[in-house]
Amino acid sequence: MGQKVNPIGFRLAVTKDWRSKWYAPEKEYADSLHSDLAIRAYLKEKLMQAAISKIVIERAWNQVRVTLHTARPGLVIGRKGQEIDVMSQKISEMCGGKQVKIDIFEIKQPELDAQLVAEAVAVQLERRISFRRAMKRSVQTAMDMGADGIRLRCAGRLGGADIARAEWYRQGKVPLQTLRIPIDYGFAEAKTVYGIIGVKCWLNRGNAPETGVSRPGGERRPRRDGDRGDRRGPGGRGGDRGRGAPAPAPAPEAAPAAAE
Repeated sequence: MGQKVNPIGFRLAVTKDWRSKWYAPEKEYADSLHSDLAIRAYLKEKLMQAAISKIVIERAWNQVRVTLHTARPGLVIGRKGQEIDVMSQKISEMCGGKQVKIDIFEIKQPELDAQLVAEAVAVQLERRISFRRAMKRSVQTAMDMGADGIRLRCAGRLGGADIARAEWYRQGKVPLQTLRIPIDYGFAEAKTVYGIIGVKCWLNRGNAPETGVSRPGGERRPRRDGDRGDRRGPGGRGGDRGRGAPAPAPAPEAAPAAAE
C-alpha cells in the first residue's frame, strides 16, 4: 500500500510504448539522454501554446526523428513551414549536427488526452478560476466525449490557503491495476502567485483494442461473483460466505417467559 507507480511506466510493453526509441553504447548513452532532455525542454517552452501532448524521439545512425503529438498543428507548422525549419536547425545543433526530421501527429479529440486535460486545468488555475469549477468542468467534458472514466487530482495551496491540501474528483471506472484497460496519465503544474499546484489526470478512454499478452499456463479464466468463496472452499478461511454466497439466517429469538 502506498507505493505510487507511474501509470505509463507500469504499462510499458503491454499497452504503452517508449517515448525515446534508440540504442546507444555505454559511452554515448549519457550524451544521448541529455540531448533528449534538452530537446523536450526546448520544444515544451517554444510550443507552450500549441497543446503538445507527447514528444517521441527516434534515433538512427545519423538521423533524429521527432514526432510531435499536438492538438493545434497549425501553430507548430507556422506560416509556410517556417517554424519547422527553425526547430529542425536548433535540434540539429543539440544533436551534434545530425539530420533532423520533424513529424506532426494531430490529436483530434484533446478532451480525451490526459496530458492536455491536466494542462487545461493548470491554465485555468493560473487564471484564478476556482479549482472546483475547473476540475468538474473537465470531468464532465471528458465523460460527454465518450470516456469510460476519469480522475482528476489537484494538490497544493488550493484557493490560496495557507496549508496545502489535495482534492480529487472521479467519475466512471478508472481501474489502475488492470493492465488491459487503456489508462492514460498526464501531469501538469500551475505556477500561481501563491505557489505551485500540481494537477494529475487518469483517463480511461475505453473502446481501445486489447493487447494480447501470452502467459505461462494458458489463459486466465474471467472472474465472476462468488469465485472468492468457491476458491477457498467450505473448509478454508471464509467458507461458503463468499461474495456470491448468502449469509446464514439469524437464529430465531426465544419467546419471552410468561409473567407469573
